[in-house]
Amino acid sequence: MKYIQVGDNRLSVIGVGCMRIASMTPGEADEFVHTALDAGINFFDHADIYGGGKSEKVFGDLFARDASLRDKMFIQSKCAIHDGLFDFSRSHILSSVDGILERLNTDHIDSLLLHRPDALMEPEEVEEAFDILHKAGKVRMFGVSNMNPFQMDLLKSAVTYPLWAEQIQMSIAFAPALEASFNVNMDIDPSIMRDGGILEYCRIKGMAVQTWSPLQKGYFKGVFLDDPDYAKLNGLMQELADKYGVGKDAIAYAWNLRYPAKMQVITGTTKPSRIKEAAKAADIELTKAEWYALYKAAGRKLP
Repeated sequence: MKYIQVGDNRLSVIGVGCMRIASMTPGEADEFVHTALDAGINFFDHADIYGGGKSEKVFGDLFARDASLRDKMFIQSKCAIHDGLFDFSRSHILSSVDGILERLNTDHIDSLLLHRPDALMEPEEVEEAFDILHKAGKVRMFGVSNMNPFQMDLLKSAVTYPLWAEQIQMSIAFAPALEASFNVNMDIDPSIMRDGGILEYCRIKGMAVQTWSPLQKGYFKGVFLDDPDYAKLNGLMQELADKYGVGKDAIAYAWNLRYPAKMQVITGTTKPSRIKEAAKAADIELTKAEWYALYKAAGRKLP
């Protein structure tokens, strides 16, 4: 396993997403977590809306059975989405974290991300909430998800705590954050920079980039693995999988990790065998030629 250093934290580049664990039995949850830990994965990603809170409750029950597990993990959760809106108000952030801590059966989380942008946000309220949470020892670090650079700078106009991470959707088959980086000054649709340069911004600021849905071909449109519409991509992925002695999913994760920032891949699988396979991606460094070939095999052209 490879790790990135963030302050005093040594974080695995593969993170386990816990969105789909709400219906797990205690035995399944134990296997899920121990498989990750045994593979060197110490990063677990949650959100208060996952399973309506049940995913965090299933995870928190682990600590009731074995309290020693908590110190082996870096636990992140997210808040802001509720009742069909996005809410960065001081009161909502504070109440959300209290609920997260209760469900996770812990006195603190290592990271809190604001879950999608709130157009009506008041940065001063966010700062007040962050300050209360940090001073109380409830949250150690703060970040954002799915925000553009201007929104992050707007937050930082009042927020004094560092934003250590940005979480965005990214995969070989879904990479709008990259397309405009290639098609600069071109009179074509891929040249449109829709997000203001998220990846470049994070590199400049030294922020970690956490990529979710690394196997999806769009916004929950299904995976591209073995999809006949991505036959060329799958063929090349299989060639590289054979070369590196891994499965195609590990190649997909390795593609994200090859971008030269503080990259993390957040998996969405609940299968222990898939978690083991994901961990192998950390040890693969695709060549530049392989990375570009995969990008083009997904159906894109370079200018």
